Amino acid sequence: MKGTAMEGFSGVNDIGAVVEADRVHVWHHLSQHKQYETVDPRVIVEGKGMRVWDAMGKEHLDAVSGGVWTVNVGYGRESIANAVRDQLIKMNYFAGAAGSIPGALFAQRLIEKMPGLARVYYSNSGSEANEKVYKMVRQISHRHHGGKKWKILFRERDYHGTTIAALASGGQAQRNAQYGPFPDGFVQVPHCLEYRKQWDVENYGERAADAIEEVILREGPDTIGCLVLEPVTAGGGVIVPPTGYWERVQEICRKYDILLHIDEVVCGVGRTGVWFGYQHYGVQPDFVTMAKGVASGYAAISCTVTTEKVFEMFKDDASDPMSYFRDISTFGGCTAGPAAALENMRIIEDEGLLANTLAMGDRLMHNLSALMDRHRVIGEVRGKGLFCGAELVADRGTREAADERKVAAVVADCMAQGVIIGMTNRSVPGFNNTLCLSPALIATADDIDEITGAIDGALGRVFG
Repeated sequence: MKGTAMEGFSGVNDIGAVVEADRVHVWHHLSQHKQYETVDPRVIVEGKGMRVWDAMGKEHLDAVSGGVWTVNVGYGRESIANAVRDQLIKMNYFAGAAGSIPGALFAQRLIEKMPGLARVYYSNSGSEANEKVYKMVRQISHRHHGGKKWKILFRERDYHGTTIAALASGGQAQRNAQYGPFPDGFVQVPHCLEYRKQWDVENYGERAADAIEEVILREGPDTIGCLVLEPVTAGGGVIVPPTGYWERVQEICRKYDILLHIDEVVCGVGRTGVWFGYQHYGVQPDFVTMAKGVASGYAAISCTVTTEKVFEMFKDDASDPMSYFRDISTFGGCTAGPAAALENMRIIEDEGLLANTLAMGDRLMHNLSALMDRHRVIGEVRGKGLFCGAELVADRGTREAADERKVAAVVADCMAQGVIIGMTNRSVPGFNNTLCLSPALIATADDIDEITGAIDGALGRVFG
């Protein structure tokens, strides 16, 4: 069902002046700005539920939760805004060396959802949360392994952030291009996308995990401190690991005493229909990082969550002034983030959004599979919960990737219809060919059908 545009634009009388100010002064993310010399930049001015309105008043159904998998509980949540406002008036900020009421309470509620984990370290972005893990691993190497076990393994096609160290741990060549040289000690392992299989075996999941062990043995087990993986690869193609993969990964990490770091920045807080993506697979991580959906974009917050065993490694010698984790995140001391996160979590629980995510995720995958029957350009559909993708190909037999310009044309056609979808963007050379869908956890059956209906029409117009 279509929404209703709200009145006015937050007191702005001349929206044209806003658009011009944006054109002249704002540097947008992931954008080639040459286009804005001849067309207006898109300015999003309002949101309600699943829908947003741009400066021209055009309504869009948002199938990507704010563009980057973030607005999990939808737009216009007054209760979250009120929770943040009330907290800011009472106590807005103090550096994270001290505690806060929302910080303590959200940490407690979060750990209740994560059996086996114990400690929460606050910062303000997913990139930063992952950097904290890398610093912890390096400090553990120096203090507990004589400088050994300092290398960090990462997987091809995975993404862990935009800072230099986070890019060093990222398996997306186009994201990384022109930003090196990168710091030493980050070593890539093969991806696990069976559709683009690298081994001709039946138990592909186990074989893909065994490839990680091969890298460990090549580098030397005593040099490897940590393995970082996304539970479901996001921007690298929406890749759900094959059966048997995660169980074997856990076994390998324990065999070689390697800390397992799971990056839940995209998958965390309900996106896949459980609180955290790794919980589908029965594994027990040493680190879990999260950001986007933690507060659904109502405030900036990220968390690095660890086991008590990891935490204890930083208090083994209180007399040594170098023994503790000597790190700070300025905005990790903001109280707005955990205040918003507490209310965000309450909404997910009280409205049954995990169950809705599973039900609507099934509908989305069913609809995408039906599109696959009608459009030979769809090579494979993949997903878990409300986190789905459709890989487009020029030929199903050879699995040659579809022309990226045509994939982008499908996204543009959907936008013209008033439905915002995504695609893999500057990720893997030659394989930026997957349509990406991550509607809010509040999505209805009508929303899902509208999204896939738009894709249906766009595929027919672009590919015939």
